[in-house]
Amino acid sequence: MQRLLVGAMTSALLAGTGSLLGACSESKPSFTSIDITGADYAKGFELSDHNGRVRHLTDFSGKVVLMFFGYTQCPDVCPTTMTEMAEIKKALGKDGERLQVLFVTVDPERDTPELLKAYMENFDPSFLALRTTPEKLVELAKDYKIYYKKVDGSTPTSYTMDHSAGSYLYDPKGSLRLFTRYGSPKEALTKDIRILLQGA
Repeated sequence: MQRLLVGAMTSALLAGTGSLLGACSESKPSFTSIDITGADYAKGFELSDHNGRVRHLTDFSGKVVLMFFGYTQCPDVCPTTMTEMAEIKKALGKDGERLQVLFVTVDPERDTPELLKAYMENFDPSFLALRTTPEKLVELAKDYKIYYKKVDGSTPTSYTMDHSAGSYLYDPKGSLRLFTRYGSPKEALTKDIRILLQGA
């Protein structure tokens, strides 16, 4: 079982956004996820998708974007998260078309575009996997406050990856709004996504 690093990440997120709480108005939406509206990090990216197309956050204007960092050989957290996101998309009904799930690999050495494409199709054909070089991944993880670490296995190719297990959510205007912990109730996350889709 992977070691989940949710607690440390959550603490860092809260520490970075505590000063924002006092500025919130009384009409602030009631989210279950951690509200990080106004955060000064994770504002965008330039990554290749599993079809070889270079992607930017602006490509998904008009949609709520959920961004998760993981890898295809992840034994539990990643497939569980992707399965739940597929279920949430279905639960949204027609609004599900305005939800874009992005899976960013923290294992670009093994996660080829072909493997990532097949992995996404296991969950939903609209989901996109994104990747970059190992060198650029270091900077991306720093910007997104994501932790990942290679854990050696019995052979050079049987290693695993410890990694942060939460997800970021952007609103349809491309602004970073929420961080949701791994294991949060699907119903609560579905509600939060609906609020964002309504323009909150």
